[in-house]
Amino acid sequence: MNAFKSAYGDLLQSFIKYKRGLGYKFKTEEYKYLEIDRFFSSLGEISIGITQELAEKWATRRPNESDSNRYSRVHYLIKFAEYLNDIGHPSYVPKHLAEYKSTFTPYIFTRQGMDNILRASDVLGISNYKETCGDAAPAVLRVLYGTGIRISEAVALRAFDVDLDECFLIVRQSKNGKERKLPFKESLADVCRKYRKKVEARGHGNGRFFVKMNGRPCSEKAIYEWFRKALRRVGIHHCGRGQGPRLHDIRHSFSVHSLAIMANAGLDLYYSLPVLSEYLGHQSLSATEKYVRLTSEMYPGLLKDTRKTYGYVFPEVHEYETY
Repeated sequence: MNAFKSAYGDLLQSFIKYKRGLGYKFKTEEYKYLEIDRFFSSLGEISIGITQELAEKWATRRPNESDSNRYSRVHYLIKFAEYLNDIGHPSYVPKHLAEYKSTFTPYIFTRQGMDNILRASDVLGISNYKETCGDAAPAVLRVLYGTGIRISEAVALRAFDVDLDECFLIVRQSKNGKERKLPFKESLADVCRKYRKKVEARGHGNGRFFVKMNGRPCSEKAIYEWFRKALRRVGIHHCGRGQGPRLHDIRHSFSVHSLAIMANAGLDLYYSLPVLSEYLGHQSLSATEKYVRLTSEMYPGLLKDTRKTYGYVFPEVHEYETY
């Protein structure tokens, strides 16, 4: 994209190039900074250096704008202002204007709840076998719960990204542009082997790991719709758009359950949090720390005495026979 027109245009492009050089995809962000560029142009800015007045104008709440959207807009300006300071263009960093704390609480499934959802998904797989993702969705849901990866990361997996003999997968297209290698349990590998045997029998062994009946990649939307059907089947009420339970809540549940397993085994949080953070692909421990509160709320008293170390622990997933 070469649509930056303001006096900051070249610097914005340099900033984006810099972030991509660190491994970030910066696709959505590029459009956000294009919006900032247009804002600079509309005000006729000709000098370099973000002033407090300019930052406050950008941070002004728009009609009917949510707190989260305003926070996001200001956050993007903060990162650019920090970059300008680093390269010698004194700029005002409006951190106090970005104060926002989300009140959203993710839906954490119990282990039995996840077990019920996976069983329901298997039944759906039998009764609606001709649907495009009929045999892929049950395996996808297990991969989400067995590894904690995002749905976008799961549907982007290619056949060569998943090693079912050594039991690991490689996430290449992550949210933060951070490639990571994730081990998983033999029980999950067994589920995936059975699924891939069906795929290969149809002549679709190459390409994406999770594919439709015609060999084309599964979409996030198709898996989400399957997930909603499974929720209805087990009687879990959906609270509406943005309220959940969401497909992403499987990732949150994986995190809480894994932390609970580690704590129950005696692993100190000093050791368990960095492990979980790295596994999830978080940029910092602060993004992982929220699971400590969620775990303590779900399992009262569990995190009181966690001094012993423990080996490799993540949730088990199994395939169930259906009739």
